[in-house]
Amino acid sequence: MELTVEKDVVVLGTGAAGLTAALSAALAGADVGLYEKADLLGGSSAISGGVTWVPQNHLQDAAGIADNREDAINYLESLSLGRMDPVLAQTFVDNGRATVEWLEEVTELRFTLLPNYPDYHPENPGGKPNGGRSLDPGLFSYASLGPWQEKVGRSKRGAHLKITDTTLGGGAGFLEPEELQRRVDNDLRGCGSALIGPIIKALLDLGVEPVLGATATDLIVENGRVTGVRMVVNGTEHSVYARNGVILATGGFEWNNELVNEFLRGPMTAPTSVPTNTGDGLLMAMRAGARLGNMGQAWWVPAVKIPGDVAFGAERSNLVNRERTLPGSIMVNKYGRRFTNEATNYNALGGAFHQMDPMSFGYTNLPAWLIFDGRNAERYGSFGTPAGEPIAEWIPRAHSLRSLAEQVGIDPDGLEASVERWNGCVDSDSDTDFGRGDSAYDRWSGDGEYRYTKASTLGRIDEAPFYAVPIESGTLGTSGGPRTDTTGRVLDTHSRPIPGLYAVGNVAAAPTAMAYGGAGGTLGPILVFGRLAGLSAATDNATN
Repeated sequence: MELTVEKDVVVLGTGAAGLTAALSAALAGADVGLYEKADLLGGSSAISGGVTWVPQNHLQDAAGIADNREDAINYLESLSLGRMDPVLAQTFVDNGRATVEWLEEVTELRFTLLPNYPDYHPENPGGKPNGGRSLDPGLFSYASLGPWQEKVGRSKRGAHLKITDTTLGGGAGFLEPEELQRRVDNDLRGCGSALIGPIIKALLDLGVEPVLGATATDLIVENGRVTGVRMVVNGTEHSVYARNGVILATGGFEWNNELVNEFLRGPMTAPTSVPTNTGDGLLMAMRAGARLGNMGQAWWVPAVKIPGDVAFGAERSNLVNRERTLPGSIMVNKYGRRFTNEATNYNALGGAFHQMDPMSFGYTNLPAWLIFDGRNAERYGSFGTPAGEPIAEWIPRAHSLRSLAEQVGIDPDGLEASVERWNGCVDSDSDTDFGRGDSAYDRWSGDGEYRYTKASTLGRIDEAPFYAVPIESGTLGTSGGPRTDTTGRVLDTHSRPIPGLYAVGNVAAAPTAMAYGGAGGTLGPILVFGRLAGLSAATDNATN
């Protein structure tokens, strides 16, 4: 038996994009239907760092941080290789401050500046070496969500961490036992959970209750207008009609191997997002006649798979962010050669895995390994192991670099030569090969005891045992999809809006194209365009 439902606005997906769009539409007076494919709310936003990158934000005023529109736009343009739609970028920059202020007004969100966190390319025109554009959502008590408290996805390792507690935010990734217990007792969650929790609460307070286990299968199109969605909810077919509009916020396609192979510019074997991101919204938009953009791109990351580590019913891939920036570590390919600045931001570093060898017609830098020594392991720990504790048994190790190379399949001569050269660079305080430590971002990363100096990331590799961790080409999510206008309306192949259809978040072509400005460089535009799409859809109807 098929059920029929009618709403003003139908939103598919409950990550930051869908939640913000739903809240915006509901506050504008629309009757909103909110649907989630998974059994938990939050999508990949729930397990993200939750940081939001917003130029010219209101918190800069009290901190005395100078920022302006021209700098922000020039900075994004410097990272886009000419592929960014300038109108969409300007819309983001012009609406960022208002969106953050709006979220603080209509939800319990209270942002703070991430102290001194540099932009990801701070030396580029308009970049901020001393930070001011990345905002931390803090902590939020999930006890306030009542029966929905346990219906939101969370990170197994970091649910109760603020971003400033994590390695991304400069912390160690571990809390004092008393503080951790306090947060557990009150279910105080940070990072991505803290970003979406207050939005979920605001929606519930407005009477918008999400529907879980709802898999959208196709759009309903009548006389050229999208008027609803066909979906299966817990085994029952539904036709959900939208008087005003349907907003796609279904995430990317990184868990759909066929789409990955068809569209992405290079290999991607380790998605770090939720496994429900299989391109459902992309396929529906394509069938409706959408024009596509940015399809070769993703939010790239180096990733590691830890044996036996499972999340949301699938093998987990973990972003490698801290370990590769620490002194006493380098990354090498099968030839034993370094191939990049290991301390650069994860999105930029991802491109290094896509280098082709025209002779072998293979990828030069895959497979790859993170190499570190005993001093590094003892001082910093590694991949979930605290400092001073034994390194996990799954990580290969040996008492000589040659033995380690032979064990994992790296050219021994190449590895020994690379480590010798690296140690020489460390001794001279200059990575003449890849410039590691030259950028303010590099010097912020790594060992916090030496922050703002090259010693935070430059360190010799010379103390046995030596370790090798296999690194894969991963992604936080894909960033290509249907092209949209400044209000999130999906465009057809003639660049005309498809009536009744919107797209926000990773299901859509990213408003900043390949530009990733800093920590939260994806979430900033997501929140802005989520709000704009919700407002537009709330007032859209077939007579307009």
